[in-house]
Amino acid sequence: MSAARETTAIRTGPVPAAEWLLLVTLSFLYGGAFLFYRMLAPVLPPLSVVAGRLVIAAVALDLVLLAVRRGAVTGMSWRLAGAFLLLGTLNCALPFSLYAWSEHRLTGGMASILTAPTPILTALVAHVLTRDERLSARMIAGAVCGLSGVVVLLAPSLAHGFGGGDLLSKLACIGASVCYAVGGVLSRRVRGLSPLQFAAGQITAGALLMLPLAAAVDRFWTLPPLPARGVAALLGIGLLSTSVAYLLYFRILASSGATRASLVTLLVPVSALLLGGVVLGEGLPLRALPGVVLIAAGLVVIDGRLLRVGRPGRI
Repeated sequence: MSAARETTAIRTGPVPAAEWLLLVTLSFLYGGAFLFYRMLAPVLPPLSVVAGRLVIAAVALDLVLLAVRRGAVTGMSWRLAGAFLLLGTLNCALPFSLYAWSEHRLTGGMASILTAPTPILTALVAHVLTRDERLSARMIAGAVCGLSGVVVLLAPSLAHGFGGGDLLSKLACIGASVCYAVGGVLSRRVRGLSPLQFAAGQITAGALLMLPLAAAVDRFWTLPPLPARGVAALLGIGLLSTSVAYLLYFRILASSGATRASLVTLLVPVSALLLGGVVLGEGLPLRALPGVVLIAAGLVVIDGRLLRVGRPGRI
């Protein structure tokens, strides 16, 4: 089924249980990326991490696409190529680079928490750019609550001024969320493609953007060989957290819309914290908990599912 046909069936009610299962699975794939970034931070520069991630993912997805399509590439045009370059920048190259850079100073858990406002920002962008995902009073209340949580998380770093690396790293994560919000909404404007075609197209475009940039800045061929742990992390972030994750994400996006698909960020911080705690022994500062609670509350209000529990005739 094409993305164009699937978007005609976008639902606006509470998220079904089966869809939450897909979102949970996707959250662990995305949450793993924050773990892999932390593992790669000591051994590979940020731009090289992103270039490696995208090249591995692009090769994997393009091979699958060629196998499924038996080598046939149809429907490519200059307009579609331009769309892939734009979305490859907004959904891949730029946010991936911001996260890879930020996790030289932040834990994976903190970086993932700062991704949580993505549904809030997506709802705001969708309200402006689309006709079928309009803000309601409930969603506005959730946005205010969630954005208040972001301010609480930034407050300790703001106290040290804008020159602090910690603050800049946090702002980089929020900048990545803005990229995802705009990219997620604009992705719905590309019609007639399957999730596999969509994922392969934009990730390949992102790889073509990042590979020469990483070569010019990092001269990655001069870097020391990666240890086995680094190779495993690079393969994990490329294959699991990108190839498989983007296939699943675009499937949800095509059937349910940008705002609902972005609800995965409600779960990504939990997944990232669990993975970081088990593998790297990372924890979350207690002072961050009020901000986390506010963001989570805002996301719950935007979704609306829990608010309907106990009401007659509502699921």
